[in-house]
Formats: sequence, structure tokens, C-alpha cells
Amino acid sequence: MNLYHRLLVRPKLRRIIEHLIFWIIALALLTFYFGADKPNYLIPLRNNLFYLPVHIGYFYFLAYYLIPKYLYTREYLRFFASLIGLILVTGFFTRLIDIFFVDPYLFKIQKEIGIKFTWDKMEGDFFEKLQKPYYFVNAIKGSNLIVWIALSIKFFKMWYERRQAAMEAELNFLKGQIHPHFLFNTLNNLYSLTIQMSPKSPFIVMGLSDILRYMLYECNTDSIALKREIELIESYIALEKIRYDNRLELNLSISGNVDNIEIAPLLMLPLVENAFKHGAGEKVGDAWINIDLTVKSNILKLKISNSKPETISDNSEKNKGNIGLANLKKRLEILYPDAYDLKLFDEQDMFLAVLEIQTDKHIVF
Repeated sequence: MNLYHRLLVRPKLRRIIEHLIFWIIALALLTFYFGADKPNYLIPLRNNLFYLPVHIGYFYFLAYYLIPKYLYTREYLRFFASLIGLILVTGFFTRLIDIFFVDPYLFKIQKEIGIKFTWDKMEGDFFEKLQKPYYFVNAIKGSNLIVWIALSIKFFKMWYERRQAAMEAELNFLKGQIHPHFLFNTLNNLYSLTIQMSPKSPFIVMGLSDILRYMLYECNTDSIALKREIELIESYIALEKIRYDNRLELNLSISGNVDNIEIAPLLMLPLVENAFKHGAGEKVGDAWINIDLTVKSNILKLKISNSKPETISDNSEKNKGNIGLANLKKRLEILYPDAYDLKLFDEQDMFLAVLEIQTDKHIVF
């Protein structure tokens, strides 16, 4: 890791570097803007170096003292009174720089290049120059331009960071819902086998243990290899086939190159689980599930269809399974906005779910 990247991984140093870059850019923009009608750019560069400490002091006092102390605490009267005072003070210091450093220098440059003119800004003594309202207003305008641009950037950054934090918190909450939801459904399956004193119960426990280990320890990342997600689905299918035996006809088809494809974890499992729970789980007698996964370039398409029971139970416990699909839709909207398509079809004799994801459009928090 080079020095630049080592510095960026330290938050305080990263912030200092970001602020330095902003002020360098601001100085460059001011220099080019005010240097358009000057003999060279060294003149505005020299003048703006005098103004820069005023801009910097104004911004940091406003952004890191007045706003947190009064605006965030809703002491609006004190804030606006303090802000007006700060504007007048910075305007006064800007005017001092005009009188002592900038104006005499510009006047001297104009004389050196042979331009003869009178400049009322230079007329009078110090106090007379200071009291000219037009130039004082210009000084206030000049001292506020860069500061309020910097403040706008700061507020936008705060809004963006809070929005990202809120979305990340919601995403973590949604991901956390999957674990108990999956565990609840699998334990129900285990319970039914235990009542029957089935010798398959230990295999269910071992399979459940492996899947939960994956969910708890491997899924705490923004993305995971698609091959690993497929392995999870295959493990879950093997677990369910123990339960259903020959009563279930299952077809799993995987086509395309799944290597080097990353995907957000646990997006496909809810659809597979839903097919078992509301298809095979509710159907008396033989049932079928077809799972077709296709990868082409960066487009992943998952198509799952399952047989439909002749009568659907209105049991409220079974209706709780809807949390899986609702959870999936919210996570897709956060992780793949405008880069996914989820369609659910409730036909007369089957359920069909089609999920399409542009895997390269994954938003990482």
C-alpha cells in the first residue's frame, strides 16, 4: 500500500487532505477568475493569498462553532445575530486587506504599465476609505462567495453521509431479519420430523448448522462470489430434499459463466425458500419445483416456478412467510436501484418468480 492510500485509510488525515484540496482549488479558481483582465496570473494569486486566511477563518468559525452551537440547538435568534456580526467582521478585515495590501498594489501595477487613471477607491485617508459604503459592501460580497460554496458542499456531504448511514442501517436490519426468518422455517421442518421420530432429523440439524454458519460469518460483506451463493442454494435444496423424499420433483439448472461474478449476499435464497414453503410445503401429494439460473455477461437471471396447492391455507403463521419477499424487495431497491427486475406471477396451477439483476451496478456502502 503506497503512502497516499495509507493516509486515506486514516479518517482525520483524509479529512485534512480533502480540506486542503478544496482550498487549493478555491484559490486556483479565484486566481483564474480575477486574472482574466490582469497582465498575468501572479497578480491575482498574490492578492488572493491575502484574502485566503479571512475566507478560511470565516468558514471554520461558522461551520464548526456557530452552526453546531446555535443552529443545531435551535437557538435561531442567537445564530442569526452572531452570523450578522461575523459577516460584518469578515467584511471589515477584507476591507483592511483592500486598503493596505491589494488596492495599493493594483494601483502601482497600473502605473507601471503606463495606464493613467484616477481611482476614487484610493482617495482619502484610511478612515475615509474605510467608510465608503460601496466598497465595504463589495468586501462583504467577496468574503462570502467562497465560504458559502464551501458550506453548501459541507451540508451536501452531511446529507449524503446521513442518507448512506440510514440506508446501511436499514440494509443491516433487513439482512438481520433473514436469519431468524430462515431459522424459524427450518426449525418448523425439523419439528415435524422430530414428531415423526424420523432418523433424518440429525442430518437436518447438521445441514442447518452449515447454512447458519455461512449466513452468520460469510455474509457480513457487501458482496460475495456468486459461486458461493449457488453452493448455499444447493445446500438448502439438499436439506429440503431430505424432508420431502420422493414426493418432490426438483430440477436445478445453472448456465453461463458464474466465475468472477459478485453479488450481494442472500438475495436468491428467499425465492428458493418461498418455493419450498408455499409450493411443496402446502401441497398434499407430489409437488415440483424448477430453478433456472442463467448468467450472461453481468446479467443474472433467476427463474423459479413451483406447483401450486389446490387449496391455500389461510393460516396466519403461513402468511408470515411474506416477510421474505417484502424483505427481498427492499434490499434490491437499496442495493440495485434501477438495476433489477423482480416479477411474481400467480397462475392457476403454479407460482412463478423471475429475478433479473445487473450485477455490475451493485451499490457498496
